[in-house]
Amino acid sequence: MFKKLLTSALFAATALSAQANTIVDLELQLLADVSGSVDSGEYALQLQGYEQAFRSASVHAAIEAGTEGKIAVQYLEWSGSSSQSVQVDWTLIDTAADAIAFADQLALLSRAFSGSTGIGSAIAFGATLFGTNDFDAARQVMDVSGDGTNNDGVSVTTARDNALAGGIDTINGITIGSAGVGTYYQNNVIGGFNAFHLHAATFADFQAGIERKLIREISATVSEPGTIAMVGLALFGLARIRRS
Repeated sequence: MFKKLLTSALFAATALSAQANTIVDLELQLLADVSGSVDSGEYALQLQGYEQAFRSASVHAAIEAGTEGKIAVQYLEWSGSSSQSVQVDWTLIDTAADAIAFADQLALLSRAFSGSTGIGSAIAFGATLFGTNDFDAARQVMDVSGDGTNNDGVSVTTARDNALAGGIDTINGITIGSAGVGTYYQNNVIGGFNAFHLHAATFADFQAGIERKLIREISATVSEPGTIAMVGLALFGLARIRRS
């Protein structure tokens, strides 16, 4: 009898714990490249791009238009194989004030690293963090930014495939600089349901790109394949890759 009561109590406690999680439309993880190829001025432009995007009324409107009207966001910086840092941990955003507060946190950050480019290691690290928050979402999206190809750490494609197999719905990418980096991200980094990639010609173009990208991710909209030029920003071919 005691064992049965104990089992029931444990089941109730587990159910209560699960119910305590906040339901959001999206868990969005932002992984920003701070490897040595990104100089201090470019780092500032990249960070300002993320910051200004969360101050955008268009991003606020996209969040509010969701079924739940809220998302959870985490911001990481990464470089070499053992260089990943959670700079702003999982944060609930369900009002414009919340989004602006998140932007304020980004504005106060100092650069975490400067070294090699370990994209695969960053993805592998980030994938473990979706199960550490107090949110439940219909979609889990990883958003990787960078200006170079992998030269350190684990295989990018292996890390990508493992993350998708482990439950991440989508890995998107935004690249800066040469077109070759964009092609590399399309072939090796992005994957999952409705995955896509944007390319900014310069770090100065990054802000327009990341705002556009966030709106698309938050809204779960799907564009037709093609190339769209916008303020020096090119939308590379859209990859619609569903998990098997």
